[in-house]
Amino acid sequence: MIRRHDVLGIGFGPANLALAIVLEEEGYDLDVRFLEARPGPSWQSAMMLDGSDIQNHPVRDLVSLRNPRSRYSFINYLFENGRLLEHLNVPMEFPLRKEYAQYVTWTTNHFSRLVDYGVHVTGVSLGRDAEGVPLYTVTTSTGDTHQARTLVIGTGRAPFIPEPFDAVDSPRVFHLTRYLPALQQLEELGVAGPGDRSPRAVTVIGGSQSAVELTLDLARRFPRAKVTTLVRSLTLREKDTSPFSEEGYFPGFTDYYYRASRERKDGIDAFMRLTNYSSADGDVLRELYRLIYEQRLDGDQRVFVSGSRQVRGLDVREDGVRLGVEELNTGESEEHEADFVVLATGFRDLGPAAHQERVPALMRGIADDFAFDDHGYLSVGQDYEVQPMGPDTPALFLNGLCESSHGIGDAGSFSLLSLRAEVIARSLRKRLP
Repeated sequence: MIRRHDVLGIGFGPANLALAIVLEEEGYDLDVRFLEARPGPSWQSAMMLDGSDIQNHPVRDLVSLRNPRSRYSFINYLFENGRLLEHLNVPMEFPLRKEYAQYVTWTTNHFSRLVDYGVHVTGVSLGRDAEGVPLYTVTTSTGDTHQARTLVIGTGRAPFIPEPFDAVDSPRVFHLTRYLPALQQLEELGVAGPGDRSPRAVTVIGGSQSAVELTLDLARRFPRAKVTTLVRSLTLREKDTSPFSEEGYFPGFTDYYYRASRERKDGIDAFMRLTNYSSADGDVLRELYRLIYEQRLDGDQRVFVSGSRQVRGLDVREDGVRLGVEELNTGESEEHEADFVVLATGFRDLGPAAHQERVPALMRGIADDFAFDDHGYLSVGQDYEVQPMGPDTPALFLNGLCESSHGIGDAGSFSLLSLRAEVIARSLRKRLP
């Protein structure tokens, strides 16, 4: 069956959900459809760890910076669910991740009429209809074909799997985006269960907030296991949460970053990196340090953080994983044994470098129809529209994938999500009178 739309959104996570809210609240009369590969509404379901919180102010939600009177705000969600006063009394700076996930699901359910769940996009191509109007044709795993006058890709960034892990296909090595389902699979295999089936040793790779959270979770979940976190930098680092640095998540800073040259963007990125990457909040760092200190005090240390370490070799066997590790400052070689390895190695941004991806996966078949700058970066307009090579190419927007062109505020967070959705919605209205 062929279905035709004014706007087709691929992915229905927070980015495209915020767009759906704008289109509804601003009264845009457009035929809009979203395709979502997941079987139903969810947000970070693989990382719903006990006690973990979000890392942004809760008012930086799906709508409030754009429309603080919206019924889809986090505060109104708490109010309508009878938890506002109780929530305000919780002695935490930021909400629990579980509660924010429930907020996202609650909001998503208001837009179920616009979404097809359990649908994987199998192809995106450019063409024309019988009247010669340029269209995108999107094929799906369900056998349906969608045609659209504009496309909005909001799938989130792809996980970054570094060498030598990128050549491994084993349930014993997995990215954090699969954490809880992967543990369930390992339990079914008898590798990571309770009691006598507890793992002997686990390795976490990375120095991010997620790496620290995973280390703490594994230590609680498997108290008899040795949990080792390997970090490339000298050791774990605290996030830069200075209010001056945090202005990098202001819309004015996004405009400023967009106008900078690529060379200056690289300098800004280096400065802003510790506000979001390769660093962790002070509360989890202190919790981890206290845990290690107490274990040492008891003469029973089972949690370790090893800095300046790079995994050079990997041997995945039936009974475990052997890692060849280099100490970067001395050049010494080490061997680590683990029952499984968790990769807290982040995500791939758009760009020409080895750790980046040239275009989002869904654009690979049509990449030559769009422009790239002299540095090899996809050319994206200030309104998040990808610049086409020809005048007849229908509009394509990237929602939540433009950190390399728009700066740290476009990272995978809620910080400017509602304002970005507003910019895209306004451009859609101009494009689709």
